[in-house]
Amino acid sequence: MEWNALLQREVVAPIIITISGILVYMISSKVIRRIFQLRIGKMDDRKRKTLSTLISNIFKYFILLICVLMILGEFGVDTKTIIASLGAIGVVIGLALQDLLKDLIAGITIVFEDQYRVGDTVTIDDFKGEVIYLGMKTTKVKAYTGEIKMISNRLITSVINHSLEASLAMVDIVVNYGEDVDKVETVLHELCDNLNKELKLIKEDVSVWGIEDLGDSGIKFRLAATTKPMRHFEVQRKIRREALITLEKAGISFAYPHMVVEHES
Repeated sequence: MEWNALLQREVVAPIIITISGILVYMISSKVIRRIFQLRIGKMDDRKRKTLSTLISNIFKYFILLICVLMILGEFGVDTKTIIASLGAIGVVIGLALQDLLKDLIAGITIVFEDQYRVGDTVTIDDFKGEVIYLGMKTTKVKAYTGEIKMISNRLITSVINHSLEASLAMVDIVVNYGEDVDKVETVLHELCDNLNKELKLIKEDVSVWGIEDLGDSGIKFRLAATTKPMRHFEVQRKIRREALITLEKAGISFAYPHMVVEHES
């Protein structure tokens, strides 16, 4: 009888407690995911996934702690003393891991406030690039030249997000003073009409803003268009290429700096 009681208390009971804890965790995780899917429909997928994972992890560690205490109790350990000392231990752990906790809080804040997301182009501490990873502890930003900067979330105090709003593409066309201004504007308007049919990255049509400046070498006309976030560089290259071809076909000369060299006789 004593052997059977010992077997049940120190072998069977821990197994039952462990299996029960696993089942409770699996059920709670499904319930949490279901709640976020049904009750928080307006929240985007990234926020929903981050928060549901965070809460599931909290439940996991809580269930693990309860199971460990129950198993220790089956082995005759005084769990009341352990529970009473958890407060002091928690303070010590909190002081030791305060930077980690700050990172976690900052990461949650970034997600909640939607400061940036994976795929956005941002500038953090004068480092500009694409966000390739956003975690609860760190953010990874990749520059266009390939460098990757890993930043602790708690150190991110200011962010410039270049991907939240549309970008503006501006191209200046400088022609000689001898060109017919009306003809130049007509050709540029035709150019814009053709570009608006071809360009897929613009949100508003390419338009002629008019004469921007009367420079030393020629008359400066400005073209502009609102583009999808961070796609203005591609649009500007396309506009310059088509402008070069179109104006050359129309017989309009681009201006270029002139240098006058005088020789003393």
